[in-house]
Amino acid sequence: MALNKKNLMANNEIAFEDGKIIHSVCKWCYGNMPLETLCEAAQEIGIESIEIVGPAEWPTLKKYGLTCAMGNDTFVSLTEGFNQPKLHADLQKNYIELVSKAADQGIPNIIVFSGNRYGLDDNTGLENCAVGLDPIVKHAEKVGVTIAMELLNSKVNHKDYQCDLTPWGVNLVEKVGSPQFKLLYDIYHMQIMEGDLIATIQKYSDHIAHYHTGGVPGRNEIDDTQEIYYPAVIRAIKETGYEGYLGQEFIPKREDKVASLRQGVEICSV
Repeated sequence: MALNKKNLMANNEIAFEDGKIIHSVCKWCYGNMPLETLCEAAQEIGIESIEIVGPAEWPTLKKYGLTCAMGNDTFVSLTEGFNQPKLHADLQKNYIELVSKAADQGIPNIIVFSGNRYGLDDNTGLENCAVGLDPIVKHAEKVGVTIAMELLNSKVNHKDYQCDLTPWGVNLVEKVGSPQFKLLYDIYHMQIMEGDLIATIQKYSDHIAHYHTGGVPGRNEIDDTQEIYYPAVIRAIKETGYEGYLGQEFIPKREDKVASLRQGVEICSV
């Protein structure tokens, strides 16, 4: 039986208190764990969302009283994105349909990607992305969904990815010029590319719709086995007035993956 927010607060005092981060978790990090098993763990821990899942999975989340803080679908690609004009027609058609589905189901955000450079300079890639995103963002404005482009590192995990620095992403947000288009600031990726996390978050908070976690190096647990001190970063996010979700996107190394997830939520509940 699905639990409502009141039940979750009764079962887990770290969840949903005033001033606390609203927690989410990325399904892909848990490999072959069945979605319903992860839903049950999320309920127990006090997580309100399971993200980076598509319309086929949304009914299961709803069954457990959860939402999807950041939706996607099977057509979404990290490497073949909006910086390629030849892809615009198909991307626009598919994303407009996805945004409509998200609006119908109360899903707040949909993820997009720049794609790999494939020799494109940054200015051309930015202009191409702005043109390709325009009709999708206009539709999102009508239905109240936010489109979020993720910042990824091109140094370790995603070689040649174009939206790999916060200033480039910020310039794209300003070029698109809509409150319904912002960035997904992945703390793991941007620690690798830029560092200076807190100052960057403070400077560009108005351009950010969503945050992801992950331990550096390795993208594993976010405890003291890695270099980011997450309590300070999360406090800085809260101080910007952020009211959205924090997506745990680390890949657990330990056998008890749920225990690692619980620990991650506790670390970020500051």
